Amino acid sequence: MLQEIIELQNSAVEKLVALTRQNAKNVYTFRAPTGSGKTYMMADYMNRLLQVNSDVVFLVSSLSKSDLAKQNYDKFCEYRDNNGFGSLNPYLINSDIAGEERLYIPADYNVYLLPRDLYKKDSRLMAGPMLNFLHELKWIGGKRIVWIKDECHIATSNLDAIADMYFELTVNFSATPNLGRGQHPDVEITDAEAEQCKLIKTVVQGEDEDTVKDALNQFEQIKTQYRNLLDVNPCLIIQISNKQKADEELNNEILPALNEHPDLKWMLIVNDSKECDTNDVFKAKKLPVAQWKNYARGNLSNIDVIIFKLVISEGWDIPRACILYQARNSRSKQLDEQVMGRVRRNPRLLDYETLSEEGKKLATMAWVWGVIDNNTRKAFAVKLYDEQKDITDEVRIKTTVIKPLNEDASFDINEFLGNRAPKITHKSIFELNRKLQASDYSVKTMIYDYADDYSKWFHATEYVDDVVKESNQFRCDYSKSMELGPEESFSSDSYYYDTGKYVRINNWVWKRKDGNLKFSFDSDAERDWAELLKDISSEGFKKIKTGKKKHNPLAGEVNIWGEEIKDTVVDEKELYLWGKNYVPESSIKFEYYLGALHSSFPDFIMKDAKGRIHIFEVKSVNQSANFNIDNNIYVAKVAELKKSYKQASILTGQYFYLPIQTGNDWQIIQFANGVESTLSSSQFENFISE
Repeated sequence: MLQEIIELQNSAVEKLVALTRQNAKNVYTFRAPTGSGKTYMMADYMNRLLQVNSDVVFLVSSLSKSDLAKQNYDKFCEYRDNNGFGSLNPYLINSDIAGEERLYIPADYNVYLLPRDLYKKDSRLMAGPMLNFLHELKWIGGKRIVWIKDECHIATSNLDAIADMYFELTVNFSATPNLGRGQHPDVEITDAEAEQCKLIKTVVQGEDEDTVKDALNQFEQIKTQYRNLLDVNPCLIIQISNKQKADEELNNEILPALNEHPDLKWMLIVNDSKECDTNDVFKAKKLPVAQWKNYARGNLSNIDVIIFKLVISEGWDIPRACILYQARNSRSKQLDEQVMGRVRRNPRLLDYETLSEEGKKLATMAWVWGVIDNNTRKAFAVKLYDEQKDITDEVRIKTTVIKPLNEDASFDINEFLGNRAPKITHKSIFELNRKLQASDYSVKTMIYDYADDYSKWFHATEYVDDVVKESNQFRCDYSKSMELGPEESFSSDSYYYDTGKYVRINNWVWKRKDGNLKFSFDSDAERDWAELLKDISSEGFKKIKTGKKKHNPLAGEVNIWGEEIKDTVVDEKELYLWGKNYVPESSIKFEYYLGALHSSFPDFIMKDAKGRIHIFEVKSVNQSANFNIDNNIYVAKVAELKKSYKQASILTGQYFYLPIQTGNDWQIIQFANGVESTLSSSQFENFISE
C-alpha cells in the first residue's frame, strides 16, 4: 500500500482522536468517501482511545439494510489480529439463537456491533435486553459508552431517543453525512485527497445521451486489459428502479442489450432471493441473497454484469466493479454517492506499487453513467496543445527514486543479523509477526530471504527493529540511496478541480478541452506563482510553434519553383514551455523518505531558452492552515524536501526550487548542482533572463 494512503488515514484518525479528547461537544462527524478505508479508520480510532482509557466501551450501530454488522465484526477481528489493533475486543450482537426478548449480551467486551434489524421500530431488544445491557455498563460497571453511528445518514430514531441517557459521545461515520440533520464533517478526507493518493478511483462521467449499450461496449473494451494487467475479472454494475419501472427497464432495455453480448455472465440480485436470477451455472433459488452476493464479489468471479435495485447501495464491497450504469432516476443524492462508491474502490490497493504504469492507470479509473452530484467540485479536462509530441520531445524531466536497503550491494543481511546474539526467550509469535507485517516491503523481503528455517525466523523478527532502523538510515542518506529514475514529460491529458483561484493563460503547454483560457489552482500561493511565471515567460522561457498539422498528399514533392511541398499547419500557435504538473496521470515525481517512502509531485515545470529544466514546489508560510495539516509535519516535510532536492539537483543537472510565499513576497530557495541559494523575485527573474 502506498505510504501516502497510510499517512492520509493516520492524519484523519489523529485529528478525530484529538477532537474527542478535547471534549468540546458530544457529537462529532467523520466523513470519508466510500472505498477510502472507513472501517479500518474506525477500528484505528477505537483502538487508540482504548489504549489510553480501558473504561471506554463502543457501540457500533450498522445502519444499512445489508449484513454490514457482520462484515464490520469480521474486519475488526482481522485488524486486531493482523494490524496491531490489539486493544479491540469485539462482540457481534446476534439474535439468531435466542429471541430478541431473551437475548443476553455479555458485558466483558469493549466493542459491540449492533445490526439495524435489532434496533428498528418495534424491536423487542430495544424494549428490554438492550436497555438492561446499557444500564449495566454505565451505571453498574462505570463504563463510558461511545456510540459509533456507521452510515450515519440513515435515521436511527430508536437509538437517538436514548443517546443523552446512555452515550457519553456520539461519532458519526459516513461517506454521505446528512447535512440536514446537522452532520457537518468535523474531520474529512475529501474525494480529491483520496483520488490523489490512489485510494479511490477517478470517475469518468459518461454522456447523458449514452445508453446501457455504450456502457457494455466500454466494459468489453477494458475487460481483457483488466485481466491481463490487474489479474482481476472486472464487473459492470447496473442499477434499475426500485418499484414499478424495474420490470420495464429490465425487459425493454437491460436484457435486450445483454443479449447482444452472449459471452457476458450476468446476475440480478434483489432483496428477495426468489427473484434473483442469472445466466451463469450458479442458479440457486433457495439460497439466501448473501450467498448470491458472495458468489459475485470475489476478484476472480465469473459474473461480468450485476443488476440490482437497492441491495448493494451500502455495505457491500466489490473492488472489481469499475463501471456503473444507473437506469433508475434516483432522487437521493446520498444514495447516488453510495452507489457510485461501489465502483471507486482500488482492486489492487494493497500491492498497487507492484503494477505496471498501464495497470496503475487502469486500477484507478471508473466509468459512470447516470449519477450526478451537483455539489461536487467541478472537474475540468486539460490536454497538451495539438502537436503534443512537439512538447513532450522538448520537455524531458529526469526523475529520481530511492532504492531500498536490500538493493544496497554493501549491505549483507546475513552478516547484520549474524552479529546479533540469539535471544534466550522469545516474545509471542503473534506479536513478532505483527511487528514484521508493520514494516515496509523491503524489510519483509530481506527477512523472508534470510529466514529459511524456524529458528532464523525467530532470530530475525526479534531484531526487526534493528533492520528497520538500518533501512531508515540508509534511505535518509540520499547520497547513497537516491538514483535516477525514468525520464518523463507532461502527460498528454489530465484534469483539475475548480477552486476559484483563477489565472488566464493562453500560451503555456496546456489548453482546456472546452477552449476556456481560465485555469484554477490549488492554493493562493500556487495561483500567485503561476501569475509570476506567466509575467516573466517572454523574458527567458523556451518557446516553440505548434498547431494541427494538415496532411498534403503532395508532401515531399517539388513545386514549379523547385521548393519541397510540405504539410501545412492549421491554428499555428507560439507556446512557452512551462506548465502545471497536474497530478492525475503525471509521472513527474521525485521520491524522498520521511518515516516512509513518499513521492513529491512538483507544482510547475519550465524549460528556459538555454535548455535548462526548472522544477518548482510552491509553499506558503500559512499552507499548513490552508490544508489543515499539522505544522510540525509541514516543517519536517519541507526540511526533507530540501535535502532530497539538493541531491536530485546533483544527479539530474536540473534546477529545483521551493518558492515560499510570505504575504506578497517570495523567498525562493534554489538548488543547483547541490548548491543551495536563496533568491528574491527579481533575482530569480534575472537568473532566468540572463
